[in-house]
Amino acid sequence: MRPLEDVRIISLEQYGAGPFGSVHLADLGADVLKIEEPSSGGDVGRYVPPYRDGEDSLFYETFNRNKSSLSLDLSTAGGRAVFEDLVRDADAVYSNLRGDVPAKIGITYDDLKHLNPRIVCCSLTGFGMTGPRAKEPGYDYILQGLAGWMSLTGDPDGPPTKSGLSLVDFTGGYVAALSLMAGLHAARRDGVGGDCDVSLYDTAIGMLTYPAAWHLNAGYEPSRTKNSAHPSLVPFQAFRASDDWFIVGCAKEKFWVRLVETMGLADLLDDPRFADFTARGEHRDDLLPVLEERFAQRTAVEWVDDLRAAGVPTGPINSVEQALTEEHTLARGLIATTEHEHWGQVSQVVSPVRFGEEQPVYRRAPRRNENFDEVVERLGYSPQRIQDLVDDGAFGDPMPGSVR
Repeated sequence: MRPLEDVRIISLEQYGAGPFGSVHLADLGADVLKIEEPSSGGDVGRYVPPYRDGEDSLFYETFNRNKSSLSLDLSTAGGRAVFEDLVRDADAVYSNLRGDVPAKIGITYDDLKHLNPRIVCCSLTGFGMTGPRAKEPGYDYILQGLAGWMSLTGDPDGPPTKSGLSLVDFTGGYVAALSLMAGLHAARRDGVGGDCDVSLYDTAIGMLTYPAAWHLNAGYEPSRTKNSAHPSLVPFQAFRASDDWFIVGCAKEKFWVRLVETMGLADLLDDPRFADFTARGEHRDDLLPVLEERFAQRTAVEWVDDLRAAGVPTGPINSVEQALTEEHTLARGLIATTEHEHWGQVSQVVSPVRFGEEQPVYRRAPRRNENFDEVVERLGYSPQRIQDLVDDGAFGDPMPGSVR
């Protein structure tokens, strides 16, 4: 069995952060059933351009492989009844909605514990379910600014800059998945579930880590650094070779020794200005020009090859194409391919979460409501019960391209 093959998750998720969190669980074998609101066309991620065909997009495929889909309108009596039947046999209810919505639509632990006292209700929201911003929507870009990330990113002479990836969304998804698994462990141990109140805001603030500790305890004022330099370790930054940029990271004193010896600058080891991390930090304006002048005399490939051979942490600044074709990327099995009716084959990066020797199996993301038949069969509904629910509007009016 795959690690999470005995875990059943009912997920009210859409777009990026929520589906990103649960896709790792699905890759590990969890049964993740996406509940898609029918009148709006389901997960908005289905419609993200530019690589889109009808109700499917490469964006959607990225975050929803190995999952199932059911169109369900929780605002109807029938839709609510189906949802509650699903909860009775589930381990978790997972969602990424605005902070006030889980309680409003009745998917918190207090709302569901009478159906299943072991249920874990994991709510990934923008700002959490409490606090003055609870009712506000939260988006990665806004949160990178609000949590101080953008004030730390970019060139000192340039504007505040966001990360090139939606790192608040993605780290928030990881935090939600971890919280859900912690709740599931406790529920199986104690027989009682509960709420996981997880937010993108909490995640972003938590990721401030040691700069926050430096500020809170010593008044440190973080700022942007030239060439993406580490705030305290010198040298640890991007350097320009004769043709391109690359990274050198001396996070230990032994790496500093290896670096200058490989560069032909061993005399720097006898200079008291550069004797240790503290000294090099104080005299970085004296040291860095010396290193920059030497690095500019050879190509980036030459420096990276020689420094790697000497055991100095280093690497090129790859394009996305170069990163995806790196020898190590392929050797680690980080790209998988699934079969798809429209796209033919969809290649994508896979979850880095691993356990055991068995390799994950991947299948394409589900079409909207694709798993209707198997879900109602699992619930034991009679044909008449199904027809009554359809008539009640429990499953909505399917849009073109959906399945019933």
